[in-house]
Amino acid sequence: MRSLFWRILASFWLAIALVAGLSILVGHMLNQDAWILSRHPVLNELPKRWATHFEEEGPGAAQDFLEKLKRRHRIDVQVLNSSGEPVIPGTFPPRAAAFEARQKDDPQQLPWRRLTTEYTSPNSGETYLLIYRIPHPELDQWHRQSLVWPISALLIALVVLTLFSLLVTLSITRPLSRLRSAVYDLGQTSYQQHSLAQLANRRDEFGVLATDFNRMGARLQSLIASQRQLLRDVSHELRSPLARLRIALALAGRASPEEREKLWPRLDRECDRLEALISEILTLARLDADMAKTEPVDLQTLLQRVSNDALLDGLPPPIDLQVQAPLSVEGWPDMIERAVDNLLRNARRFSPADRAVELHASRRDGRIRISVRDHGPGAASEHLAQLGEPFFRAPGQASAGHGLGLAIARRAAERHGGSLTLTNHPEGGFLAVLELPPEPITASL
Repeated sequence: MRSLFWRILASFWLAIALVAGLSILVGHMLNQDAWILSRHPVLNELPKRWATHFEEEGPGAAQDFLEKLKRRHRIDVQVLNSSGEPVIPGTFPPRAAAFEARQKDDPQQLPWRRLTTEYTSPNSGETYLLIYRIPHPELDQWHRQSLVWPISALLIALVVLTLFSLLVTLSITRPLSRLRSAVYDLGQTSYQQHSLAQLANRRDEFGVLATDFNRMGARLQSLIASQRQLLRDVSHELRSPLARLRIALALAGRASPEEREKLWPRLDRECDRLEALISEILTLARLDADMAKTEPVDLQTLLQRVSNDALLDGLPPPIDLQVQAPLSVEGWPDMIERAVDNLLRNARRFSPADRAVELHASRRDGRIRISVRDHGPGAASEHLAQLGEPFFRAPGQASAGHGLGLAIARRAAERHGGSLTLTNHPEGGFLAVLELPPEPITASL
């Protein structure tokens, strides 16, 4: 299976192996002389040991030291002073020197490798040039032995780095696998927030992503549940007017012409009710759709227009409009107007004819506050929490509407990043408070 896990693991492992291996090989190829001089167990200490014999015991002891070295390790050594003159005879035969001179244009044909190094004695301050000639078989044998430790260290490093790469790969692919499962569950509408609870506790980007995904999943599940509930409520609400229409049509089909004329107004009323219900349902559904770009809204002008439209019927009660000018909000004017109109008409429906409905707008704590108060009986405390839900009507108010006005107002407030508070006024009557943020907002889910 060509999964992301194996791709990431292979990429990490190959990159580490190539970098480590190439670093060793390049370093070994470019610095062979330095590598041999620093790593060879004889050559790395030879200058110091020879200088000690020469300065403390004399040239004879130094020459004996080099001859013993040749017999034991087959390494020829010459030592020159700063003027280029031999300090001691050394162990390199003259015939070998003549052969080397003849092969100076092609040193690869020599049976030995020539290395040079300088050493300054800390006691005398004299600088010596040491020339080594190591036979190729001797050098190859040492190479094989000297690579055991670097190769072992490289293998250990590769094992450790492979484990580290495995952990890194798991830390990436496991959260992705959990997110994939969560996405699948979300598509099947069986998403549970606790499925990403452990991942959301992480303090890295995956934790932030899981937290945001949980928030999105909860919101989507809430919307799906509300849409399903709305569909059930719509089906229930549409069934009653359709049933009345069917009964009226059945009666009209069997009635005489005179009786049929009396049934037409009833049919018109039922059609009007059905049209009004469908219009409100479409308005509520439209609030969840994508909206156009927001624009500045002059609340004083908007509230004055809504108030004048509500009074066109010429019926009481009047409206007491008070606006703390200037007030403006960034949003969708049609949506705000519909919300305020629903609240205002709802208040006029239950307010006494001799008491004005209070429509006030002000700025409080950096937010725009639009309040609508009537002087009617208010709502029962046990029903306040349900007000604003689609199709909910308090007992005794079944004929007052379809139960969508407050739901439309609440959804409009939420789309603007605000809220709708419904409560009884301490001095009597019902109070609806619509709070909106003044700053531009983006439409949410």
